[in-house]
Amino acid sequence: MSRFSQPDPELSHRLSRRGMLGVAAGATAAALLGAAAPATAATGNATAATASGAKGRGRPVLPPGRLGIQLYSLRDKVSTLGFGPVFAELERYGYDEVEFAGYTQGSAGPITLAQLKRLARNHGLNPIGSHVGYYSDDPNAYTFAQNLTKVLDDAQALGLKHIGTAAGPFRYGSTVDAFKRAAEDFNTYGAAAKARGMKFYQHNHSEEFSFATDNPKVRLYDILLKETDPDLVYLEMDIYWAYVGQFRFSKRPDGTPAPFEPLNYVLRQPDRYPLFHVKDGESDPSNPYGYRMTDVGDGDIDYQRFISAVTRLRGHRMAHHWQAEHDNPAESFTFARRSSAHLHSLREKC
Repeated sequence: MSRFSQPDPELSHRLSRRGMLGVAAGATAAALLGAAAPATAATGNATAATASGAKGRGRPVLPPGRLGIQLYSLRDKVSTLGFGPVFAELERYGYDEVEFAGYTQGSAGPITLAQLKRLARNHGLNPIGSHVGYYSDDPNAYTFAQNLTKVLDDAQALGLKHIGTAAGPFRYGSTVDAFKRAAEDFNTYGAAAKARGMKFYQHNHSEEFSFATDNPKVRLYDILLKETDPDLVYLEMDIYWAYVGQFRFSKRPDGTPAPFEPLNYVLRQPDRYPLFHVKDGESDPSNPYGYRMTDVGDGDIDYQRFISAVTRLRGHRMAHHWQAEHDNPAESFTFARRSSAHLHSLREKC
């Protein structure tokens, strides 16, 4: 079980993720497949773990072929081993998809997009999406606002069906009009992505569920949903951060109740949520965020209930992608293995 190590873990997460985003060119380094062997020997394979840990006798909660992982969770392994050994481990653990948070390998050496795409496919992993920065003061930054064409070119080169940002819609502030302006930006990016056969999406943290500073009766997330075109802009709900938002913002600034249930957002508009982040937390009311982040399966978020509710909607069993994530796992391969085993073990209630 890991604890937040920074005074503001949400801000720390956003800043460190932003630092990862970028693209490398050049030849790939040699694949160090043997370097990952100790982790494999220690952990076994996901199939065995799933078989031994299956809970109940109903249909698997997790749809086949839809378990992914956000590679930000494995950034330490990518930077030291390279994508090859990481993808080999994920294949052993039973993952089907990967979501990128940058296309570089750090100290492991450069890799081209074509090589990266081929490497993922060679390990049975479908590159499903990627996080890119929203905006920057640097005109040359690799963000949607500064280099939209380049961002989309690279996403197309990787064969991505989704391209999005983990940055909040706070570019212009936290007022109603500020969020409307951000929604206009997102509609622009969504239209450009749609023209290339992709879906643009935004990944939430908890602050999106706070209230407009100039109208504390209005939840900012509701403005985002209303002002973005549902045919152009999609949402990736980070389920953990949504429940943190529930803990933090179920009352307005004046103390009046404003309860909400994250799952209900999805059930009302399921087509807007093609992607999810499956992240867990142990309830801790003494923590200002209400939870302490854990490996998936070690916390109190009821993923049997949440995933079942979404996948039981008519026509939606195979319509969504579920990406495991932990912002700062104690040991990232262990997190990936245990999270896969737990999610594969979940069964629908008979």
